[in-house]
Amino acid sequence: HLTLYVRLLDAAEEGAEWTEVTRVLFGLDPKRDSERARRVYDSHLARALWMTEHGYSGLLRSALH
Repeated sequence: HLTLYVRLLDAAEEGAEWTEVTRVLFGLDPKRDSERARRVYDSHLARALWMTEHGYSGLLRSALH
């Protein structure tokens, strides 16, 4: 999921519309199911942000062992 999280963080930083992000990164159509698409976007963005604040050091430790 690391690549997905990086792309998601980049899109958020650039101010991309969440609807376009869900379409491109998750293959979801926000016009068909906007609640689900928004939930997917929000939950993945929250995890990506968590990784930058808390989980990154754990990834590095596991990669080094």
